[in-house]
Amino acid sequence: MDDQSPEIQALSKDDQRYEAFVRLLLEHEPHVRAFLRGLLPTWQDVEEVTQEASLIAWRKFGDFEDGTSFGGWMLTIARFEALKYRRRVARTPLVFADDVWEMLVDEATTDTQDMQRQYLEVCLEKMNEEKRDLLLRVHESGVVMKDVARQSGKSEQAFYKVIQRLRAILFDCVAQAMTAEGI
Repeated sequence: MDDQSPEIQALSKDDQRYEAFVRLLLEHEPHVRAFLRGLLPTWQDVEEVTQEASLIAWRKFGDFEDGTSFGGWMLTIARFEALKYRRRVARTPLVFADDVWEMLVDEATTDTQDMQRQYLEVCLEKMNEEKRDLLLRVHESGVVMKDVARQSGKSEQAFYKVIQRLRAILFDCVAQAMTAEGI
């Protein structure tokens, strides 16, 4: 017997695939942005590369193997997209030499992850308890966002926007803390 909720069972395979992708992307996008911020000179560059990496990830989502790390897979795509972007803007004085680029990638991958986790905990503690609980609830294993949206009395679209805003607030808090530390 299938242990999925009736709502998920009613979705077509394409809808289920899309929903799975969106959930994974929303979960890992802040980490991807922080990773890219360590590699790219401006937030506009980060935004552009994040969008492109997200589109490519969607196109290649059929190749993603369940049970593997979506975050790692997405970071790999983002890294290659950042490299492509870097080559495209290579004539600007803000572009690093290849050896410096590789060093930044290696350092950003390990140090940034540890620091982000620490700042994430601090920023979560700063959030209003209700908002923090809501944000943490949608990231629990097996939670269906539709159900949480319905329980909160919001339409699914409005609920996704609320979660997106909360994630953005959290991301900004982590980014500001890291910037203040010179990271």
